[in-house]
Amino acid sequence: MSSPSDRKYLSSHEWVMTEGGNSVVGITKFAVDSLTDLVFLDLPAKGKKVEAGKPFGSIESVKAVSDLISPVSGEVVESNQALAQKPESLSADPWKAGWMIKVKASGAPQGLLDAAAYDKTAAAGSH
Repeated sequence: MSSPSDRKYLSSHEWVMTEGGNSVVGITKFAVDSLTDLVFLDLPAKGKKVEAGKPFGSIESVKAVSDLISPVSGEVVESNQALAQKPESLSADPWKAGWMIKVKASGAPQGLLDAAAYDKTAAAGSH
């Protein structure tokens, strides 16, 4: 398993990368593979405030409902509504097309993992 090195990660399997001055947030392939059979995705509306370390939405599979934790604080400037309408499409491309929200961050994210550290954490948790 090798996660993209152009972003940072939370140990709870969310990722964030900077794109055009905004922070783009999604979940990792490890998380998507663990959840399987996605049926519902609840994302915040544009203008909603998110806080680092706190839930910004939820994702539901046939197995469970999981909170989505924000790696950054700020204001949502866009939600991926196409993904919310077809959460199963997240399985095909969690790294690019599977972005969930874009946030105008109110400061640099703190305490995030790089790809190598995240991959170690995910691998340790998958046994």
